[in-house]
Amino acid sequence: MSVFRSFINAQSAFSAQARRAFSTTMYGNTTAAKKSCISPDMLYLQPRWHVQKDQSAQGTGKVLVGMIQKRWNSGSTQPVQSVRHVDFTIEVERALRVLDGAVLVLCAVSGVQSQTITVDRQMKRYNVPRICFINKMDRAGANPWKVVDALRKKLKMHAAALQIPMGAEDNFKGVIDLLKWKAVYFEGADGVNVVEAEIPEEFLELANTKRAELFEHLAEVDETMSDMFIMEETPTSEQLAEAIRRATIANKFIPVMMGSAIKNKGVQPLLDAVCAYLPNPSEVENVALDIKNEEAKVTLSSGENDPFVGLAFKLEEGRFGQLTYMRVYQGTLRRGGFITNIKNDKKVKVPRLVRMHSNELEDVDEIGPGEICAMFGVDCSSGDTFTDGALQYTMTSMFVPNPVISLSLKPKGKETPNFSKALNRFQKEDPTFKVHVDPETKETIIEGMGELHLEIYVERMRREYNVDCVTGKPQVAFREAITEGAKFNYTHKKQSGGAGQYGRVQGFIEPAEIDEDGVDTFFESRVVGGNIPTNYIPACEKGFREGMQKGFLIGHPITGVRMVLEDGAAHAVDSSELAFKIATLNAFKEAYMKSSPVIMEPIMKVDITAPIEFQGTVMGGINKRKGTIVDTESGEDYFTCVAEVSLNAMFGYASEIRGQSQGKGEFSMEYLRHQRVQPQEQIELIKAHQKKLKEDQK
Repeated sequence: MSVFRSFINAQSAFSAQARRAFSTTMYGNTTAAKKSCISPDMLYLQPRWHVQKDQSAQGTGKVLVGMIQKRWNSGSTQPVQSVRHVDFTIEVERALRVLDGAVLVLCAVSGVQSQTITVDRQMKRYNVPRICFINKMDRAGANPWKVVDALRKKLKMHAAALQIPMGAEDNFKGVIDLLKWKAVYFEGADGVNVVEAEIPEEFLELANTKRAELFEHLAEVDETMSDMFIMEETPTSEQLAEAIRRATIANKFIPVMMGSAIKNKGVQPLLDAVCAYLPNPSEVENVALDIKNEEAKVTLSSGENDPFVGLAFKLEEGRFGQLTYMRVYQGTLRRGGFITNIKNDKKVKVPRLVRMHSNELEDVDEIGPGEICAMFGVDCSSGDTFTDGALQYTMTSMFVPNPVISLSLKPKGKETPNFSKALNRFQKEDPTFKVHVDPETKETIIEGMGELHLEIYVERMRREYNVDCVTGKPQVAFREAITEGAKFNYTHKKQSGGAGQYGRVQGFIEPAEIDEDGVDTFFESRVVGGNIPTNYIPACEKGFREGMQKGFLIGHPITGVRMVLEDGAAHAVDSSELAFKIATLNAFKEAYMKSSPVIMEPIMKVDITAPIEFQGTVMGGINKRKGTIVDTESGEDYFTCVAEVSLNAMFGYASEIRGQSQGKGEFSMEYLRHQRVQPQEQIELIKAHQKKLKEDQK
């Protein structure tokens, strides 16, 4: 199921003006797939709305439960979608890029796991405030206080419960609202009747303790609460609610709710909390870059009458053609109107505008700021910015990780137009899927985030475009780097009658760290006095960057280098841009081989979940792959293990863990960093590369 097909199920019950007033909120689960019924990579969107208390009980709560009941089933053991790799992390990035608030759903038994930490890191990247919902309070072993404690320790965030449960496991009756100071029960069919009553005496002591704890944590992050705490004043419920909202929007605090979705307990208060504590579009600062003004930052308004600005954040092949998901940040998007793609300055008409209800479409005439919609008939790529043409603004891009694996790809039999058509289509949909042609072998190379990622696209080519393909052996995205600095003083001289070639360059190279913009390759000219004419300096940089593209050890890209050009010499007749480009390229190669170069390999963070009886076998398999066990946690039936393993050692692991755990174990992978390979492995890689070069020359 598409990540976004389940969003905005309940919008039709509200007016356009009401929908426009609220932001979108993400629902996701970070528990292991076998312990829950939702993959950690599956996200669900829902608009924010304000409702009266009786509507919360009879309307929105029921609608939300209807949307998520199949996915949050506390008793289910079958996941909606099984994902063994975090190869589809771009789906999370896409969602978080356009969201104003999030609900982080945790299991009352499993608590904070490695996937939770990954998603939390992504939320922080986009400054997305969040509420935590502890689900499955009806399960055996449910312990919400263990989860709250893990939020504080593992996510390094102030977190406190706004509710306490009345009972747990089979005796879970409802929750106690620590702000309203009421016991809340959920009665009737589907638990839609919310009944408030006085707090039972048996829970009063715990309620007082947890309300005091809430006050203490708010005092750590909110100045008003801090002053009241020092003065030993007791805050009112209204003051606590205001402080929770301020601290949550500032990303300093996580309010924690709890309940059982399958029994529809705690869902309506969660919706109320979304409205009460997460921001609406007017409270979120969305920034665009003004292309006409050297990409100066511009703060967008949330006014519906201002010039239109929207972001196409996801593409999908629908039954009526390309479906483009759009988040409107400013102004109004209207059916039949014209919008301009800033990337290519192409003006396009919006022939059809729809609001999604699961996999059903509702045609609408217009969409306002803060809303998400879908368009048909608009050709674009994921991440393109659209305006009304009056503005030359572009939205800041989402974080796109670099590919870590590649495959050679060729069609079986004669190549058809569908081959290139499919590859172009997939690149538009997915920024992490990349295609290029190897200049030496002339093979088509596809790159992505993991084996499964690429396997699915190969399968889609067969299924959707009738193109059967043959793939080569997966290739790991190695990198080369230097470990120390080295000087260079190189002269390129070539004479062949008439004008020759002459250029001398002098300087040094040194290791460089990645900067805040993600750049780790730098060229700097310190040439003075005109020893190298200024019009040749760009050619010198071009030679350096050409050398970085293909390393001199195994032919993989070089990273983390700063070249400083200090001096040189030119000839009045023989010097040219080509001469200085060649001189710099050869100078870089010469200095590179003197700077103790190394080969770097991608290291993956591997999260494994399997039945407890297979723990020894599974961890032994990781050790055989030379992995490092970082953390383990054992539950009643399952254990989780976090390890760091070379991607090169992870090929075929999906089959191995199935065999080790009788098909019950699962794992996910996430790129962590590039790390230097062992010296003996580096020697073997260099030998293999040299052997391949000799074979190619035959």
